[in-house]
Amino acid sequence: MSFHNSSSAVDITEVEKRRMSDVRGLDIDERDRDLLQRQRELEDLDDSTKLNWEMIKKLTVCGVAFLNDAYDMFAINIVAMILGFVYYHDAEGADQNTVPKKWDTLIKIAVQIGCLLGQLVLGRLGDKVGRTTIYSASLMIAIITTIASAFSSSMVKGFNVFIVLFIWRVLLGFGIGGDYPLTATIVSEYASPKNRGKLMSAVFACQGFGNVLAPIVGIIVTACFRSSIDNDVRNLDYVWRIIIGLGCIPGVATLYWRLTMEDSKRFQLESAKAAAANADEDMQREKLLAKQHFAEDNAQEDGLLESPNTVLNVALADDKPRRAKTFGQYFSEWRHLKVLLGTSIAWFALDVAFYGINLNSAVVIDAIGFAGDLYQDKPSHFIIRNCLGNIIINILGSVPGYWITVFTIERLGRKTIQLMGFAMLTILYIVLGFAYHKILDKSVAGFIVLFTLAQLFQNFGPNVTTFVIPGEVFPTRFRSTAHGISAAAGKLGAIVAQGGFMQLKDRGGKNQFIDHLLEIFALFMLIGFFVTFWIPESKGKTLEEICDESEEYY
Repeated sequence: MSFHNSSSAVDITEVEKRRMSDVRGLDIDERDRDLLQRQRELEDLDDSTKLNWEMIKKLTVCGVAFLNDAYDMFAINIVAMILGFVYYHDAEGADQNTVPKKWDTLIKIAVQIGCLLGQLVLGRLGDKVGRTTIYSASLMIAIITTIASAFSSSMVKGFNVFIVLFIWRVLLGFGIGGDYPLTATIVSEYASPKNRGKLMSAVFACQGFGNVLAPIVGIIVTACFRSSIDNDVRNLDYVWRIIIGLGCIPGVATLYWRLTMEDSKRFQLESAKAAAANADEDMQREKLLAKQHFAEDNAQEDGLLESPNTVLNVALADDKPRRAKTFGQYFSEWRHLKVLLGTSIAWFALDVAFYGINLNSAVVIDAIGFAGDLYQDKPSHFIIRNCLGNIIINILGSVPGYWITVFTIERLGRKTIQLMGFAMLTILYIVLGFAYHKILDKSVAGFIVLFTLAQLFQNFGPNVTTFVIPGEVFPTRFRSTAHGISAAAGKLGAIVAQGGFMQLKDRGGKNQFIDHLLEIFALFMLIGFFVTFWIPESKGKTLEEICDESEEYY
């Protein structure tokens, strides 16, 4: 099989030519010869993978993608707070300066709904159409919808600003959703086994910078309008639109690089191999059909007409060509299905807690007494103080956790880090849940330490590994689809947390149910711990060794 048709095809060196000659000389089934030859070509790919300018450019594009995605997702915490001042500054009592719960939930859950759909649809298209083509399309969707979100407003009749914002943010989430499976597969297929986990983790760790960037931008923009805001709170309408709109800048800055990216050689090889295997069967079937018609004609002349399918069936049984398994055939086997279930359920369990807390960071900031007074403070002061609280929370635990994983994942292994993270989170959420009010009453500093540890082990734990593992443990032809399914399960967890559990937080009084929510999160961490045992360890192995690619054909 030749791959010289493309400008980015694999160059066959003299060593490779000798290897191909060796393969042809082996006494093996003809159907397996091409598979063995391709396996050796992929081994050469892994051996020759080096950190060059082209790879640095791709890693930069992928890292900026996650910084941008995190900014777009978590800036809504600040925007929701500002919207309360803009649209409810003249409300009475406890409703003043606060977005009603139904609208708050709607705009916070929007991106998660869009992400779920985008991960499934664009993840599948990444396998069918090509990684980089869909990767570029997802960014263009995100840029357009980010700008549209910034101009959301109420209609004269019909939808109010919250519904319009919800619609645009669902579409924004659809574009963001494609980044998860496509970024993971692009990086994993370019990287070598020695540094694949580190590079995938480093790209995902840029999410931490996006989490911090959102409140920093919130502080800067609010400070720029501070005097006008204090004179007329409605001037905050400029602030939230600018905060959202600035989210398109990183995407625009890297759009050209995305548009000029090429699919990995590994993906090209795999696509060509699967197509050739399927074409081989079709050609073989056509030849056998021709033989069948010839045999039938002779049989009619002799008066001995055979059954119409006899010749075809006998011939296929004697020499059945190798064919690539479909997605359904591959995952119909429990040994493969349990891996997909393991990655999906683990991600679902993690995101119930991760988004339940991070989309409602104001609850934690208020609990430690950093939020200020919603009714007495000047709006600009209140917003800046809450933005500072967000920065502190992220810098204390989240950002360090990401980078500890980056520097330890190749030594400790993905599975070890995930098991350790889930175990520690189970313990910490049990302690925080059952002793929530006691800890806050006796020591706010103690609560901050425990909460920081929880943030640390989310990211030095399953938040990173649930992204990395699905990018490694599935065959190349299904990798983007399977990663998209796993990621979509995570977003379903985020939707369950925000649309379900967090609606209970004020049961019995403001934030009075938080302790019980933390207890529920502990249960989900325990579930994530146990399903991790269904997942194989991928440290130090080639993608073909992890998946045993001979299982992809029959």
